[in-house]
Order: sequence, then structure tokens, then C-alpha cells
Amino acid sequence: MANSSSGESVISRVVRLMSAFDRDLPTMTLSGLARRAGLPLTTAQRLVSDLVLHGLIERLPDGNLRSGMRMWELASRGSHALSLRELALPFLDDVQAAVHQHTTLAVLDHGTVLYVERLSAPESSLNAAHIAQRMPIHASSSGLVLLAFSPPAFQDEVLSRPLAAVTPETITDPLVIRKHLAEIRQRGYVALPGIGVTEWTGIAVPVFGPGNAIAAALNAIVPRHEAAVPLRVPALLTAANGVSRALKAAPAARR
Repeated sequence: MANSSSGESVISRVVRLMSAFDRDLPTMTLSGLARRAGLPLTTAQRLVSDLVLHGLIERLPDGNLRSGMRMWELASRGSHALSLRELALPFLDDVQAAVHQHTTLAVLDHGTVLYVERLSAPESSLNAAHIAQRMPIHASSSGLVLLAFSPPAFQDEVLSRPLAAVTPETITDPLVIRKHLAEIRQRGYVALPGIGVTEWTGIAVPVFGPGNAIAAALNAIVPRHEAAVPLRVPALLTAANGVSRALKAAPAARR
């Protein structure tokens, strides 16, 4: 793969362009895209022309650009996350019917928490944890559950990094986090208010796959003043157990 004069590959520059689009800025001009991706305008123009040709970027009638449907199509083919979502959706429906709040499914990916599904609750005033959103592992209930049941070497790796405070209540002391991880393994769930978003408490439980390896975290997002958090846990645990059984029973091709 040809490199730029800086030594960066074409693939790396394409990833920078595609990563520039997000929920807050889904469309932009070519110059805005180049600026956000940190690329020279001429380089961005050349790459965007090819990406538009292949449908990975779409050019709107007003000349602005957005991520193309072809990108979604390619990403969905054979995706482990897609299979996981399909297996989990009936159980997520059950949870949402019980808790009447946003319900999410998250996995670990490249050292962060990635939300792969969210069922929205129209009556909820909270608006976050969207599909394809990422959060730091230590700053989300889902992340702490995923970390608690991960191999010790991975826990050591995560807790050896600088841990930034996302909110004033984010836990950044590795020793305190280790204490919470032990409690999560003992109780089977976590519910810590305000560690990722000040206004909510995430109630997260683990989902296990083949070999009892941690596969995902199932989470209900409730307002932090919610007094009945313990009453929400049984529905989450029942659903997580159902997803775990489905994952373990699924043919290898679907995992």
C-alpha cells in the first residue's frame, strides 16, 4: 500500500476520513472533512473522489459529503456484532419492557467499550449510549463489567494506562477499580452513578459466550435519582443468561 511523504499509508488516511463523520457532524464540506481528518485538501479531494465512486462516501445535492450506505453494507457482512445483536434483541426487548429505560448491548473493541445495540425508551429524558458510540472502559458500567470478567493480563493492561476523569465521579484510582471489579464478580452486576454521564446510573450485567468467556455487557440506563435500582437487576440477569445460552448454542458460523 502506497505511503504518503509522511510515511502514512493510504488505508490510514482513508480511515481518518471515514472516522471524521459522527453523530454530531454527519455531513460536511470537502474542506471541512479535510480539516477534521487532518489531511491536505488535495489529498482529501483525491481520496474522496475514489470513495464516492465506490459508494463509501456520498455526495449530497448541496455538495456536502456523508458516510455512504455502502460502508454500512460492507461493515454488516459477516459481522460478529451483527450476529450478537440478532441473538440478543429478543432479550433486550424483555429488559426494556421491565425497566422502561434505554437498554444497551456493549462489547470490548480496541481498548474501549463499543455500544452495538440500543433500544430507546421514549419516556426517558436521557439521550446517550448510542449505537456505535464508544466509552472508556473505566468510565462506564458496561466497561467495568466487561473488565471484571476479562483475563487478569488485560485488566493489568487497562489499569496501567492513564485513566482520565470523564465526570467528577469517574473512578481513576486503579486500586479502587480493582475493588469494584472484585465486587462485580461476586455480585454479578454493577450500578455506579455518574461515572460516565453525571445524570445516569448504568446497571450492567455480563453476557458469556462459548467457554464462559466474557462476550458482552447488557445494560439498563436509569436516572441517577432512581431509588429502585436493585429491583431492575433480576430482569437484566435473566436476559443476560438468555443471551449467554443463545450464544453458546449458536452454530460456530454465527459466532
